[in-house]
Amino acid sequence: MTYTANSLKSELNSRGWRLTPQREKILHVFQNLPKGNHLSAEELYELLEKRKEGISLSTIYRSVKLMSRMGILRELELAEGHKHYELHQAHHHHHHIVCVQCNRTIEFNNDSILKHSLKQCDKEGFQLIDCQLTVTTICPEAIRMGWPSALPSNWCCTRTVSKSHPESEVVNPSSLE
Repeated sequence: MTYTANSLKSELNSRGWRLTPQREKILHVFQNLPKGNHLSAEELYELLEKRKEGISLSTIYRSVKLMSRMGILRELELAEGHKHYELHQAHHHHHHIVCVQCNRTIEFNNDSILKHSLKQCDKEGFQLIDCQLTVTTICPEAIRMGWPSALPSNWCCTRTVSKSHPESEVVNPSSLE
């Protein structure tokens, strides 16, 4: 389901909650996030602070947790040690390859992962809500630099130095086979 402010309001009301202006602003941010981008609660807070929205970090934490439990957002465990979120899009299951050194994130699609997950859910009587795989890796640059032993403790991947946020890209699934 693609959520609008009205559909979010209906969904929240049916569960005994209400659509607050803060939740509506958070939904709007995720709806307008470029494909392949993910935000942590802290990054969302900084973005909303720059816009002078006046939403507290604790409200953001509660809202993204609620919206992920409802299936509106996907909660992602990437390499940075904290959760990231993206808009959950039904029928657009994708997975992530993440470098633990520079946090570069590559999205990819793989229908066989979804098919296997559906088969296991059916076998056990479960209903699939989401299917995501995070592949933890080391990027080619870190390997070329001698990861892990020859890498200085203060080394940063050039992608990390050149960007304020981890690089995220979407990959054609056929290039992964």
